Amino acid sequence: MSLSNPPATCAINTCDFCDQHGEAIERGDLRVLPPVFRHYGRQGVFFGEIVTLRCLEDNALLRATLQQAGMQRVLVVDGGASMARALFGGQLSELAVRNGWAGVVIDGCVRDVQELQACAIGVRALACVPVPPRKLGTGERDQPVHIQGVRVLPGEWLYADADGIVVSAQALHRPRAGAEPI
Repeated sequence: MSLSNPPATCAINTCDFCDQHGEAIERGDLRVLPPVFRHYGRQGVFFGEIVTLRCLEDNALLRATLQQAGMQRVLVVDGGASMARALFGGQLSELAVRNGWAGVVIDGCVRDVQELQACAIGVRALACVPVPPRKLGTGERDQPVHIQGVRVLPGEWLYADADGIVVSAQALHRPRAGAEPI
């Protein structure tokens, strides 16, 4: 079983994006998530177009979404900042990699940390907790969400690196020299 995604064809740097797009920050077209997210996946740098979910302590919709082709998108999950149950773990990280997701950002918890660290996917979450999620099928997809008070819309772009996570109304990256455009 291969747990690796192809390497990114772009260099991204959230600090440079913030430096270069001050007007977009002032307009609210470029937003920075608060520095409360921990890094869990093997990919420290990731980016992609955003798909949003809202689900509280129930990951049935999250699983159903990750079963679809990811096309190097990033799943942003409004888990209500719950610390009671994990929404994402080792099995879902393998599913996400197999289906071509670039990353997952969860305003909530993960579990199976060693398995997440072995998977070549970007994973950011608030914390880890061993309690499994419910599987009731509740939640919403492709709706505006608020992650730690920051508005995130489906179809926007998320960029994550060691300095933080930014959300942009428009794509900010450029392909590396010699690479085909994304």
